[in-house]
Amino acid sequence: MNDKLKIGLVQYSPVWENKSLSKEKINNLVHETNVLDLIIFPEMTLTGFTMKSKAFSEELNEETHLFFSTIAKRKKCAVMYGVIEKGKRKIFNTLVHLNNQGKIISTYRKVHPFSYSKEDIYFGKGKEIVITKVKGIKIGLSICYDLRFPELYRLYAKEKVDMIIDIANWPDTRIEHWRTLLKARAIENQCYAIGVNRVGDDPKLHYNGFSSVFDPMGKEIV
Repeated sequence: MNDKLKIGLVQYSPVWENKSLSKEKINNLVHETNVLDLIIFPEMTLTGFTMKSKAFSEELNEETHLFFSTIAKRKKCAVMYGVIEKGKRKIFNTLVHLNNQGKIISTYRKVHPFSYSKEDIYFGKGKEIVITKVKGIKIGLSICYDLRFPELYRLYAKEKVDMIIDIANWPDTRIEHWRTLLKARAIENQCYAIGVNRVGDDPKLHYNGFSSVFDPMGKEIV
């Protein structure tokens, strides 16, 4: 990968199950950003990792999309965010990629719901990998618990992606797993690995971030 990509990792504390207040926080944070090619937000960006899937689900052209589409157009850069997507038959934990005009380019549905929190009961499972591009750079998408399943990333490696991105709500009690797994995915697939995690608290867990970028040699560069 020879081209340079300026990426902003938004490591913030969403207001639990409150989209409006979370949007206020994000607007304040994004206002301070410099010129970027891509801004990446954590999993379930506006709600936190809630299992109230029916209460907070929405179609991909509704509130959350309109908010991040406005950011993409205002900052003139691509955006990736997490949303609780209302599908035709099921609800999904989804990563959305918008271009710098606020249009949806790709959507990835989490393939491995976190069964220990019963996510697999309240959310459907995605069925396929998704490769997207920013400035011609090939990117494989994933969400949180997916990181523990190396076979998913081998599929990306076979497609010769330049980087993989994982957005997450990964708690501090297992943060060394997060860092180790990100590094391993970079080394074993010989690509950059970017992890964007949240900070703060929800009713059950504490999050301490450690959003990171690892190069193909396993060196942490951010």
